[in-house]
Amino acid sequence: MPRLYELRTYTTLEGRLPALEKRFKDHTCKLFEKHGMKNGMYWIPTDPKLKDNTLIYVVSHDSQEGADKSWAAFQSDDEWKKVRDASEADGKIVAKVERVYMTLADWSPVK
Repeated sequence: MPRLYELRTYTTLEGRLPALEKRFKDHTCKLFEKHGMKNGMYWIPTDPKLKDNTLIYVVSHDSQEGADKSWAAFQSDDEWKKVRDASEADGKIVAKVERVYMTLADWSPVK
């Protein structure tokens, strides 16, 4: 069965992108792996309208069922809750999350 890729776009509240990046770098990526998600690539857009408040990344899963289980486990993880709450002690970080699930096209040059 082909891997299921998940493209996620986070829009932060004004001035909060550095806090989101720190949370991912120091904690979130490790917690994703702990719960069966495979970290892919992470991007900060260069577009002037997005560069100060947007994080885009890809994680992958064995299946949709695997993705659902991983996200449920991640969201209920006490370590995640502690990290999230600590990182938001001086204010909420994320304003909006967009998610798209994808499979790799069989003709894609990268496999």
